[in-house]
Amino acid sequence: MPRRGKVIRFPGAPPAPPRPPVRQLRDDDPGLVEVYRCVQAEALVIKSLFESEGIPTLLRSRLAQSVYPFTVGDQGEVVILVPEAEAARSRLLLARIAPGPSFP
Repeated sequence: MPRRGKVIRFPGAPPAPPRPPVRQLRDDDPGLVEVYRCVQAEALVIKSLFESEGIPTLLRSRLAQSVYPFTVGDQGEVVILVPEAEAARSRLLLARIAPGPSFP
């Protein structure tokens, strides 16, 4: 059998650097501060933004979304809570994405 040529493997992508895990908050943690109130869809986007910046976030609502998949007015309001030490930075992130007048 004739000898085959040398196989050169295609280099793969380098492994992604490990990200530090975001600390999981509990409802009874002391030092949580409310930074924003909104509907659930907006709250999920804001939680993703905060956690991508390394800010642990807790969403609190009075309505069980799995039981009542609809909301009416303030009934479906979600409160976004962050640790007190991260409150200023999270409000700064919210101010950066808040809709408002744009100036040239």
